[in-house]
Amino acid sequence: MNPSVRGRLSVMMFLQFFIWGAWFVTLATYLSKGLGQGGEFIGRAYTTMPWGAIVAPFLVGMIADRFFPAQIVLAVCHLLGAGLLYYASTVTEPGTLFWILLAYAMTYSPTLALVNAISFSQMTSPQKQFPAIRVFGTLGWIVAGLVVGWMGIEHTATPMKIAAGCAVLMGLFAFALPHTPPKSLGHNVTVRDVLGLDALGLMKNPSFAIFVIGSLLICIPLSFYYNFTNMFLNAMGVTNAAGKMTMGQMSEVFFMLVMPFFFLRLGVKKMLLVGMLAWAVRYLLFAFGNPGPLVMLYYGGILLHGICYDFFFVTGQIYVDKTAPKKIQACAQGFIGVVTYGIGMVIGGEISGQVVGYFQAKAKASQGLIEQAAALVQQGPSKALAEQWQQIWIVPAIMAGVVILLFAIFFRDPKEAVEGGAQDGAPGEGGPKPEPAA
Repeated sequence: MNPSVRGRLSVMMFLQFFIWGAWFVTLATYLSKGLGQGGEFIGRAYTTMPWGAIVAPFLVGMIADRFFPAQIVLAVCHLLGAGLLYYASTVTEPGTLFWILLAYAMTYSPTLALVNAISFSQMTSPQKQFPAIRVFGTLGWIVAGLVVGWMGIEHTATPMKIAAGCAVLMGLFAFALPHTPPKSLGHNVTVRDVLGLDALGLMKNPSFAIFVIGSLLICIPLSFYYNFTNMFLNAMGVTNAAGKMTMGQMSEVFFMLVMPFFFLRLGVKKMLLVGMLAWAVRYLLFAFGNPGPLVMLYYGGILLHGICYDFFFVTGQIYVDKTAPKKIQACAQGFIGVVTYGIGMVIGGEISGQVVGYFQAKAKASQGLIEQAAALVQQGPSKALAEQWQQIWIVPAIMAGVVILLFAIFFRDPKEAVEGGAQDGAPGEGGPKPEPAA
Protein backbone atom coordinates (compact mmCIF):
# COMPACT_ATOMS: atom_id res chain seq x y z
CA MET A 1 0.00 0.00 0.00
CA ASN A 2 1.52 3.30 -1.06
CA PRO A 3 1.86 6.15 1.48
CA SER A 4 -0.80 8.31 -0.23
CA VAL A 5 -3.46 5.59 0.06
CA ARG A 6 -2.43 4.77 3.63
CA GLY A 7 -2.67 8.44 4.59
CA ARG A 8 -6.12 8.88 3.04
CA LEU A 9 -7.48 5.74 4.67
CA SER A 10 -6.11 6.86 8.05
CA VAL A 11 -7.78 10.27 7.74
CA MET A 12 -11.01 8.53 6.69
CA MET A 13 -11.01 6.38 9.84
CA PHE A 14 -10.18 9.36 12.05
CA LEU A 15 -13.08 11.45 10.70
CA GLN A 16 -15.47 8.48 10.70
CA PHE A 17 -15.18 7.91 14.42
CA PHE A 18 -14.65 11.54 15.40
CA ILE A 19 -18.18 12.16 14.09
CA TRP A 20 -19.68 9.38 16.20
CA GLY A 21 -17.68 10.14 19.33
CA ALA A 22 -18.43 13.87 19.23
CA TRP A 23 -22.19 13.59 19.86
CA PHE A 24 -23.11 10.04 20.88
CA VAL A 25 -21.35 9.92 24.26
CA THR A 26 -22.90 13.15 25.57
CA LEU A 27 -26.39 12.74 24.09
CA ALA A 28 -27.92 11.61 27.41
CA THR A 29 -26.46 14.60 29.24
CA TYR A 30 -27.91 16.97 26.64
CA LEU A 31 -31.32 15.30 26.67
CA SER A 32 -31.52 15.30 30.48
CA LYS A 33 -29.95 18.64 31.40
CA GLY A 34 -30.55 20.56 28.18
CA LEU A 35 -34.04 19.34 27.26
CA GLY A 36 -35.25 18.02 30.64
CA GLN A 37 -36.05 14.53 29.34
CA GLY A 38 -36.25 11.45 31.56
CA GLY A 39 -34.68 8.00 31.30
CA GLU A 40 -37.42 6.47 29.16
CA PHE A 41 -36.94 8.90 26.29
CA ILE A 42 -33.15 8.86 26.61
CA GLY A 43 -33.10 5.06 26.38
CA ARG A 44 -35.39 5.20 23.33
CA ALA A 45 -33.23 7.85 21.68
CA TYR A 46 -30.24 5.56 22.07
CA THR A 47 -32.05 2.74 20.26
CA THR A 48 -31.83 4.72 17.01
CA MET A 49 -28.25 3.64 16.29
CA PRO A 50 -28.98 -0.07 16.91
CA TRP A 51 -31.98 0.22 14.58
CA GLY A 52 -29.57 1.68 12.07
CA ALA A 53 -27.31 -1.35 12.57
CA ILE A 54 -30.23 -3.63 11.74
CA VAL A 55 -31.17 -1.71 8.57
CA ALA A 56 -27.59 -0.99 7.41
CA PRO A 57 -26.99 -4.44 5.84
CA PHE A 58 -29.92 -3.84 3.49
CA LEU A 59 -28.61 -0.44 2.40
CA VAL A 60 -25.09 -1.72 1.86
CA GLY A 61 -25.90 -5.17 0.51
CA MET A 62 -28.81 -4.25 -1.74
CA ILE A 63 -27.57 -0.86 -2.99
CA ALA A 64 -23.90 -0.09 -2.36
CA ASP A 65 -22.59 -3.56 -3.17
CA ARG A 66 -24.60 -3.79 -6.39
CA PHE A 67 -24.83 -0.39 -8.07
CA PHE A 68 -22.44 2.31 -6.83
CA PRO A 69 -18.79 2.67 -5.83
CA ALA A 70 -18.36 2.50 -2.06
CA GLN A 71 -16.66 5.90 -1.78
CA ILE A 72 -19.60 7.62 -3.56
CA VAL A 73 -22.16 5.99 -1.25
CA LEU A 74 -19.98 6.96 1.72
CA ALA A 75 -19.92 10.59 0.57
CA VAL A 76 -23.69 10.78 0.02
CA CYS A 77 -24.46 9.14 3.38
CA HIS A 78 -22.28 11.56 5.30
CA LEU A 79 -23.54 14.65 3.49
CA LEU A 80 -27.16 13.64 4.11
CA GLY A 81 -26.28 12.76 7.71
CA ALA A 82 -24.66 16.15 8.26
CA GLY A 83 -27.92 17.91 7.41
CA LEU A 84 -29.97 15.59 9.60
CA LEU A 85 -27.64 15.87 12.58
CA TYR A 86 -27.52 19.66 12.38
CA TYR A 87 -31.32 19.75 12.16
CA ALA A 88 -31.51 17.46 15.22
CA SER A 89 -29.43 19.99 17.17
CA THR A 90 -32.16 22.60 16.61
CA VAL A 91 -35.16 20.43 17.58
CA THR A 92 -36.49 20.36 21.14
CA GLU A 93 -39.73 18.40 20.69
CA PRO A 94 -38.99 14.78 21.76
CA GLY A 95 -41.15 12.98 19.21
CA THR A 96 -39.67 14.88 16.28
CA LEU A 97 -36.14 14.55 17.65
CA PHE A 98 -36.45 10.76 17.89
CA TRP A 99 -37.41 10.40 14.22
CA ILE A 100 -34.62 12.72 13.09
CA LEU A 101 -32.07 10.75 15.09
CA LEU A 102 -33.46 7.55 13.60
CA ALA A 103 -33.14 8.97 10.09
CA TYR A 104 -29.58 10.00 10.87
CA ALA A 105 -28.77 6.49 12.14
CA MET A 106 -29.94 5.11 8.79
CA THR A 107 -27.36 7.28 7.04
CA TYR A 108 -24.46 6.76 9.46
CA SER A 109 -24.67 3.03 10.25
CA PRO A 110 -23.99 1.89 6.65
CA THR A 111 -20.81 3.97 6.59
CA LEU A 112 -19.22 1.72 9.23
CA ALA A 113 -19.22 -1.17 6.75
CA LEU A 114 -18.28 1.10 3.85
CA VAL A 115 -15.07 2.44 5.43
CA ASN A 116 -14.01 -1.16 6.10
CA ALA A 117 -14.80 -2.18 2.53
CA ILE A 118 -12.80 0.73 1.11
CA SER A 119 -9.87 -0.13 3.37
CA PHE A 120 -9.84 -3.86 2.62
CA SER A 121 -10.03 -3.26 -1.13
CA GLN A 122 -6.65 -1.46 -0.99
CA MET A 123 -4.83 -3.99 1.20
CA THR A 124 -2.69 -6.91 0.17
CA SER A 125 -2.55 -8.28 3.74
CA PRO A 126 -5.54 -7.02 5.77
CA GLN A 127 -4.48 -8.96 8.89
CA LYS A 128 -1.24 -6.95 9.07
CA GLN A 129 -2.32 -3.65 7.50
CA PHE A 130 -5.85 -3.06 8.80
CA PRO A 131 -5.08 -2.62 12.54
CA ALA A 132 -2.64 0.22 11.78
CA ILE A 133 -5.39 1.98 9.79
CA ARG A 134 -8.26 1.19 12.17
CA VAL A 135 -6.44 2.58 15.20
CA PHE A 136 -6.91 6.07 13.72
CA GLY A 137 -10.65 5.58 14.24
CA THR A 138 -10.07 5.04 17.95
CA LEU A 139 -7.86 8.14 17.99
CA GLY A 140 -10.66 10.11 16.31
CA TRP A 141 -13.11 9.04 19.04
CA ILE A 142 -10.58 10.02 21.73
CA VAL A 143 -9.90 13.44 20.23
CA ALA A 144 -13.65 14.10 19.90
CA GLY A 145 -14.19 13.33 23.59
CA LEU A 146 -11.26 15.47 24.64
CA VAL A 147 -12.46 18.42 22.56
CA VAL A 148 -16.07 18.23 23.79
CA GLY A 149 -14.96 17.78 27.40
CA TRP A 150 -12.43 20.61 27.23
CA MET A 151 -15.06 22.98 25.76
CA GLY A 152 -17.52 22.18 28.58
CA ILE A 153 -20.47 21.78 26.19
CA GLU A 154 -21.72 18.32 27.15
CA HIS A 155 -25.14 19.59 28.25
CA THR A 156 -25.73 21.52 25.00
CA ALA A 157 -26.55 20.69 21.37
CA THR A 158 -23.14 21.97 20.24
CA PRO A 159 -21.54 18.49 20.05
CA MET A 160 -24.11 17.56 17.40
CA LYS A 161 -23.23 20.69 15.44
CA ILE A 162 -19.53 19.84 15.67
CA ALA A 163 -20.26 16.31 14.45
CA ALA A 164 -22.41 17.69 11.62
CA GLY A 165 -19.58 19.98 10.50
CA CYS A 166 -17.14 17.06 10.56
CA ALA A 167 -19.63 14.97 8.56
CA VAL A 168 -19.62 17.62 5.81
CA LEU A 169 -15.83 17.43 5.77
CA MET A 170 -15.96 13.64 5.65
CA GLY A 171 -18.53 13.67 2.85
CA LEU A 172 -16.35 15.92 0.69
CA PHE A 173 -13.18 14.01 1.58
CA ALA A 174 -14.81 10.71 0.55
CA PHE A 175 -14.74 11.78 -3.11
CA ALA A 176 -10.92 11.75 -2.88
CA LEU A 177 -10.78 8.18 -1.51
CA PRO A 178 -9.54 5.28 -3.67
CA HIS A 179 -12.08 3.98 -6.15
CA THR A 180 -13.91 0.94 -4.75
CA PRO A 181 -16.31 -0.56 -7.33
CA PRO A 182 -19.43 -2.45 -6.22
CA LYS A 183 -18.35 -5.99 -5.34
CA SER A 184 -21.65 -7.66 -6.28
CA LEU A 185 -22.07 -5.96 -9.65
CA GLY A 186 -24.09 -8.24 -11.92
CA HIS A 187 -24.97 -10.66 -9.12
CA ASN A 188 -28.43 -11.15 -7.65
CA VAL A 189 -28.21 -10.37 -3.93
CA THR A 190 -31.06 -11.75 -1.83
CA VAL A 191 -32.44 -10.72 1.56
CA ARG A 192 -31.07 -14.02 2.87
CA ASP A 193 -27.57 -12.98 1.78
CA VAL A 194 -27.89 -9.52 3.30
CA LEU A 195 -29.03 -10.72 6.72
CA GLY A 196 -26.53 -13.57 6.81
CA LEU A 197 -29.34 -16.09 7.30
CA ASP A 198 -27.12 -18.88 5.96
CA ALA A 199 -25.40 -18.62 9.34
CA LEU A 200 -28.58 -19.85 11.04
CA GLY A 201 -27.47 -23.38 10.22
CA LEU A 202 -24.69 -22.92 12.77
CA MET A 203 -27.34 -22.76 15.49
CA LYS A 204 -27.54 -26.56 15.27
CA ASN A 205 -24.25 -26.53 17.15
CA PRO A 206 -25.27 -26.17 20.84
CA SER A 207 -22.23 -24.11 21.83
CA PHE A 208 -22.64 -21.70 18.93
CA ALA A 209 -26.31 -21.30 19.84
CA ILE A 210 -25.31 -20.56 23.46
CA PHE A 211 -22.75 -18.06 22.17
CA VAL A 212 -25.39 -16.24 20.10
CA ILE A 213 -27.94 -16.21 22.92
CA GLY A 214 -25.31 -15.12 25.44
CA SER A 215 -24.11 -12.34 23.12
CA LEU A 216 -27.67 -11.10 22.71
CA LEU A 217 -28.38 -11.16 26.44
CA ILE A 218 -25.11 -9.53 27.55
CA CYS A 219 -25.76 -6.61 25.18
CA ILE A 220 -28.80 -5.67 27.28
CA PRO A 221 -26.79 -4.64 30.39
CA LEU A 222 -24.05 -3.31 28.08
CA SER A 223 -26.46 -0.61 26.90
CA PHE A 224 -26.49 0.99 30.35
CA TYR A 225 -22.85 2.02 29.93
CA TYR A 226 -23.14 3.42 26.42
CA ASN A 227 -26.39 5.24 27.12
CA PHE A 228 -26.02 6.67 30.61
CA THR A 229 -22.40 6.86 31.78
CA ASN A 230 -21.80 10.44 30.64
CA MET A 231 -25.07 11.57 32.20
CA PHE A 232 -24.13 9.74 35.43
CA LEU A 233 -20.64 11.27 35.65
CA ASN A 234 -22.00 14.76 35.06
CA ALA A 235 -24.71 14.17 37.65
CA MET A 236 -22.05 13.14 40.14
CA GLY A 237 -20.14 16.35 39.48
CA VAL A 238 -17.18 14.82 37.62
CA THR A 239 -15.57 17.58 35.58
CA ASN A 240 -14.68 17.06 31.91
CA ALA A 241 -16.60 13.77 31.92
CA ALA A 242 -16.43 13.32 28.12
CA GLY A 243 -12.67 13.79 28.15
CA LYS A 244 -12.18 11.34 31.01
CA MET A 245 -14.35 8.74 29.29
CA THR A 246 -11.78 8.61 26.48
CA MET A 247 -9.59 6.65 28.90
CA GLY A 248 -11.81 3.73 27.88
CA GLN A 249 -10.69 3.99 24.26
CA MET A 250 -7.07 4.35 25.35
CA SER A 251 -7.34 1.11 27.30
CA GLU A 252 -9.03 -0.47 24.27
CA VAL A 253 -5.89 0.18 22.21
CA PHE A 254 -3.67 -1.31 24.94
CA PHE A 255 -5.70 -4.48 25.41
CA MET A 256 -5.99 -4.97 21.65
CA LEU A 257 -2.19 -5.13 21.54
CA VAL A 258 -1.90 -7.65 24.40
CA MET A 259 -4.87 -9.80 23.34
CA PRO A 260 -2.74 -12.44 21.57
CA PHE A 261 -0.83 -13.03 24.82
CA PHE A 262 -4.04 -13.69 26.79
CA PHE A 263 -5.77 -15.57 23.99
CA LEU A 264 -3.09 -18.27 23.81
CA ARG A 265 -3.27 -18.82 27.57
CA LEU A 266 -7.00 -18.51 28.25
CA GLY A 267 -8.78 -19.75 25.14
CA VAL A 268 -12.16 -18.66 23.78
CA LYS A 269 -14.42 -19.44 26.72
CA LYS A 270 -12.28 -17.84 29.42
CA MET A 271 -11.66 -14.77 27.26
CA LEU A 272 -15.40 -14.31 26.73
CA LEU A 273 -16.10 -14.84 30.43
CA VAL A 274 -13.42 -12.33 31.46
CA GLY A 275 -14.96 -9.81 29.05
CA MET A 276 -18.44 -10.38 30.49
CA LEU A 277 -17.16 -10.28 34.06
CA ALA A 278 -15.50 -6.93 33.37
CA TRP A 279 -18.91 -5.44 32.56
CA ALA A 280 -20.36 -6.60 35.88
CA VAL A 281 -17.31 -5.30 37.80
CA ARG A 282 -17.50 -1.97 35.98
CA TYR A 283 -21.09 -1.40 37.12
CA LEU A 284 -20.22 -2.28 40.71
CA LEU A 285 -17.35 0.23 40.61
CA PHE A 286 -19.77 2.88 39.38
CA ALA A 287 -22.31 1.90 42.06
CA PHE A 288 -19.92 2.13 45.01
CA GLY A 289 -17.57 4.89 43.88
CA ASN A 290 -18.02 8.58 44.56
CA PRO A 291 -16.64 11.83 43.14
CA GLY A 292 -14.56 12.35 46.27
CA PRO A 293 -12.19 9.85 47.93
CA LEU A 294 -13.45 6.94 45.79
CA VAL A 295 -13.38 8.70 42.41
CA MET A 296 -10.74 6.20 41.30
CA LEU A 297 -13.48 3.57 41.22
CA TYR A 298 -15.18 5.62 38.50
CA TYR A 299 -11.93 5.81 36.55
CA GLY A 300 -11.39 2.08 37.06
CA GLY A 301 -14.81 1.37 35.58
CA ILE A 302 -13.95 3.49 32.55
CA LEU A 303 -10.53 1.86 32.09
CA LEU A 304 -12.17 -1.58 32.07
CA HIS A 305 -13.58 -0.70 28.65
CA GLY A 306 -10.56 -2.27 26.95
CA ILE A 307 -11.26 -5.64 28.56
CA CYS A 308 -15.02 -5.27 28.17
CA TYR A 309 -14.83 -4.58 24.46
CA ASP A 310 -11.74 -6.47 23.25
CA PHE A 311 -12.14 -9.63 25.31
CA PHE A 312 -15.82 -10.00 24.47
CA PHE A 313 -16.51 -8.51 21.04
CA VAL A 314 -13.15 -9.16 19.37
CA THR A 315 -12.88 -12.65 20.86
CA GLY A 316 -16.42 -13.31 19.69
CA GLN A 317 -15.48 -12.33 16.14
CA ILE A 318 -12.50 -14.70 16.29
CA TYR A 319 -14.70 -17.51 17.60
CA VAL A 320 -17.19 -17.01 14.77
CA ASP A 321 -14.37 -16.98 12.24
CA LYS A 322 -13.02 -20.29 13.61
CA THR A 323 -16.44 -21.92 13.87
CA ALA A 324 -18.12 -21.01 10.58
CA PRO A 325 -17.20 -22.80 7.34
CA LYS A 326 -15.20 -20.50 5.05
CA LYS A 327 -17.99 -19.99 2.54
CA ILE A 328 -20.33 -18.45 5.13
CA GLN A 329 -17.83 -16.69 7.42
CA ALA A 330 -18.88 -13.25 6.17
CA CYS A 331 -22.55 -14.15 6.63
CA ALA A 332 -21.86 -15.38 10.16
CA GLN A 333 -20.05 -12.17 11.13
CA GLY A 334 -22.92 -10.10 9.71
CA PHE A 335 -25.45 -12.23 11.58
CA ILE A 336 -23.63 -11.74 14.92
CA GLY A 337 -23.41 -8.01 14.22
CA VAL A 338 -27.16 -7.74 13.76
CA VAL A 339 -27.78 -9.84 16.90
CA THR A 340 -25.45 -7.80 19.14
CA TYR A 341 -25.16 -4.23 17.84
CA GLY A 342 -28.69 -4.37 16.49
CA ILE A 343 -31.27 -6.47 18.34
CA GLY A 344 -29.38 -6.69 21.64
CA MET A 345 -28.74 -2.95 21.84
CA VAL A 346 -32.33 -2.09 20.85
CA ILE A 347 -33.67 -4.23 23.69
CA GLY A 348 -30.98 -2.88 26.01
CA GLY A 349 -31.81 0.72 25.12
CA GLU A 350 -35.47 0.25 25.98
CA ILE A 351 -34.79 -1.65 29.21
CA SER A 352 -32.05 0.72 30.42
CA GLY A 353 -34.34 3.67 29.77
CA GLN A 354 -37.15 2.06 31.73
CA VAL A 355 -34.84 1.25 34.66
CA VAL A 356 -33.41 4.77 34.84
CA GLY A 357 -36.90 6.24 34.43
CA TYR A 358 -38.22 4.08 37.28
CA PHE A 359 -35.57 5.28 39.74
CA GLN A 360 -35.97 8.85 38.53
CA ALA A 361 -39.68 8.66 39.29
CA LYS A 362 -38.91 7.41 42.80
CA ALA A 363 -36.47 10.26 43.37
CA LYS A 364 -38.96 12.92 42.29
CA ALA A 365 -40.94 12.34 45.45
CA SER A 366 -38.38 14.52 47.22
CA GLN A 367 -36.41 16.40 44.58
CA GLY A 368 -36.37 15.86 40.81
CA LEU A 369 -33.23 14.52 39.15
CA ILE A 370 -32.99 17.52 36.84
CA GLU A 371 -33.13 19.98 39.74
CA GLN A 372 -30.55 17.96 41.66
CA ALA A 373 -28.21 17.86 38.66
CA ALA A 374 -28.52 21.63 38.17
CA ALA A 375 -27.39 22.24 41.76
CA LEU A 376 -24.33 20.00 41.58
CA VAL A 377 -21.84 22.72 40.66
CA GLN A 378 -22.56 24.59 43.88
CA GLN A 379 -23.42 21.77 46.27
CA GLY A 380 -22.01 18.52 44.95
CA PRO A 381 -24.21 15.42 44.49
CA SER A 382 -26.80 14.83 47.16
CA LYS A 383 -26.96 11.57 49.10
CA ALA A 384 -30.32 10.77 47.51
CA LEU A 385 -28.92 11.24 44.00
CA ALA A 386 -25.89 9.05 44.77
CA GLU A 387 -28.16 6.32 46.15
CA GLN A 388 -30.38 6.58 43.08
CA TRP A 389 -27.47 5.96 40.70
CA GLN A 390 -26.15 3.19 42.95
CA GLN A 391 -29.48 1.40 42.58
CA ILE A 392 -29.44 1.97 38.83
CA TRP A 393 -25.95 0.46 38.33
CA ILE A 394 -26.67 -2.58 40.49
CA VAL A 395 -29.40 -3.63 38.02
CA PRO A 396 -27.10 -4.20 35.00
CA ALA A 397 -24.45 -5.71 37.32
CA ILE A 398 -26.96 -8.37 38.38
CA MET A 399 -28.13 -8.88 34.80
CA ALA A 400 -24.56 -9.39 33.61
CA GLY A 401 -23.90 -11.76 36.51
CA VAL A 402 -26.81 -14.00 35.54
CA VAL A 403 -25.65 -14.14 31.91
CA ILE A 404 -22.08 -14.95 33.03
CA LEU A 405 -23.31 -17.83 35.20
CA LEU A 406 -25.44 -19.36 32.44
CA PHE A 407 -22.68 -18.91 29.85
CA ALA A 408 -20.09 -20.53 32.11
CA ILE A 409 -22.32 -23.56 32.63
CA PHE A 410 -23.51 -24.20 29.08
CA PHE A 411 -20.86 -22.90 26.67
CA ARG A 412 -18.00 -25.17 25.58
CA ASP A 413 -15.23 -23.94 23.33
CA PRO A 414 -13.42 -26.16 20.78
CA LYS A 415 -10.55 -26.93 23.16
CA GLU A 416 -12.96 -28.11 25.87
CA ALA A 417 -14.78 -30.29 23.38
CA VAL A 418 -11.59 -32.12 22.50
CA GLU A 419 -10.39 -32.49 26.07
CA GLY A 420 -13.81 -33.76 27.13
CA GLY A 421 -13.78 -36.40 24.40
CA ALA A 422 -16.75 -34.93 22.55
CA GLN A 423 -17.42 -32.50 19.76
CA ASP A 424 -20.08 -29.81 19.76
CA GLY A 425 -20.71 -30.19 16.07
CA ALA A 426 -19.67 -32.42 13.21
CA PRO A 427 -17.09 -31.05 10.78
CA GLY A 428 -18.77 -29.48 7.81
CA GLU A 429 -21.91 -28.67 9.77
CA GLY A 430 -20.66 -25.46 11.32
CA GLY A 431 -19.46 -26.99 14.59
CA PRO A 432 -16.18 -25.91 16.14
CA LYS A 433 -13.22 -27.70 14.64
CA PRO A 434 -11.21 -29.77 17.11
CA GLU A 435 -7.93 -28.22 18.18
CA PRO A 436 -4.97 -29.98 19.80
CA ALA A 437 -4.73 -29.35 23.51
CA ALA A 438 -2.22 -26.65 24.39
